[in-house]
Amino acid sequence: MTAGPLVVLVGPMGSGKSTVGALLAERLGVPYRDTDADIVSAQGREISDIFVDEGEPYFRELERQAVAAAVVGHTGVLALGGGAVLDEGTRELLAGLPVAYLSMDVEEAVRRVGLGAARPLLAVNPRRQWRELMDARRPLYTEVARVVVATDDRTPEEVAQAVLDALELKDV
Repeated sequence: MTAGPLVVLVGPMGSGKSTVGALLAERLGVPYRDTDADIVSAQGREISDIFVDEGEPYFRELERQAVAAAVVGHTGVLALGGGAVLDEGTRELLAGLPVAYLSMDVEEAVRRVGLGAARPLLAVNPRRQWRELMDARRPLYTEVARVVVATDDRTPEEVAQAVLDALELKDV
């Protein structure tokens, strides 16, 4: 067994990475970690504030560092921010790890998160911007993923079970 996370979750904002990640960690009897939460804790401010105050490149560097630290130092369930896969070095770090891409369509995204103001990359024309983000990111999510689990019309519990099944993991 290689060192590193037992499960890594990637996918767009609102796909359920945090909720499903916590459920998976509980079911597997391992710790849960979210790199967005790591950044918020280290910076003492919300991600949307970092975007506004410092800009996206600054945030992406914080994200790259947070992911690198978590991949090396965490052996439980790890959830990555929606844009973490944009970094080539991050994608290389994820190679060979048990990565599950939680996918969803735009209608599900609207239903779940409303694509509102707390999402700095979706401030203007959120549906179109979400589609553009996904057009750019979907191939990257697919590149790093060992499995793809659709979350549309599924409960977090159903998604967690689908991840366990797809990665052939047994809960405790």
